[in-house]
Amino acid sequence: MLNQTVVNWGGQVISLTWQPSKEIKETDQVTSVHGYCFDQGKIVLVHVKGRGFNVPGGHVEKGESPEEALHREIYEEAYVEGNASYIGAIEVDHTDNPYFIEGGLYPKIGYQLFYRVDIEACLPFLRENETLSRIWVEPEEIPYIMDDHELAFAIAKEAANTKQR
Repeated sequence: MLNQTVVNWGGQVISLTWQPSKEIKETDQVTSVHGYCFDQGKIVLVHVKGRGFNVPGGHVEKGESPEEALHREIYEEAYVEGNASYIGAIEVDHTDNPYFIEGGLYPKIGYQLFYRVDIEACLPFLRENETLSRIWVEPEEIPYIMDDHELAFAIAKEAANTKQR
């Protein structure tokens, strides 16, 4: 499985490293959480306004644990609830980014956490937040629907093969 990639967004060079089962320490800066949410073998994707389809997720707010943020995000974006199992983290490294801003919104090295969520409740989709729609897809369809980096597709495969604890 692919574990590392370098992305270039408008000249910003960012190294991404997938670290399955990485133990997150209190000193690690977690910037966001993302959930591969499953129901009957399919994954829910949400259409986020201006960004296309992706898995539900977002920033961890002050005072929230990563798992609390995950449950809030999957509800706000996909209107689903379920049991989550942590599967790993992407280390986001801006060390070689010439446009990195010290003291800016993101740390030089931060982490995006990923979970497998087994959906227990699918609630009415109310469009109260930034998502326009939700769809369920077969895991192998994700690369044709999501516009994301290669690691996102590798993580989807890992999530599909992860057994709920």
